[in-house]
Amino acid sequence: MLRFSFDGRPLEAREGSTVAGALLRNGIVSWRETRGRHRPRGVFCGIGTCFDCLVDVNGERAVRACLRLLRDGDRVMTSSSRGAGDAP
Repeated sequence: MLRFSFDGRPLEAREGSTVAGALLRNGIVSWRETRGRHRPRGVFCGIGTCFDCLVDVNGERAVRACLRLLRDGDRVMTSSSRGAGDAP
């Protein structure tokens, strides 16, 4: 098992999990809001095409949670980014 945190909350996930998979396994289905209406977003396509699953990982902004493999000790945060146009 890997240990990581989400918004400061300690969590665990299986080795080989994506960040999105680890969040879902821990019952977290939304970790970002849309720009205009502030609606909750999490995984949508699951293959890296859209930008619904953005999170900040270890200080790196706008990481696609569905593509990024979780590493032991990762600090995952609700993303301050709002979509592709906002990515650094």
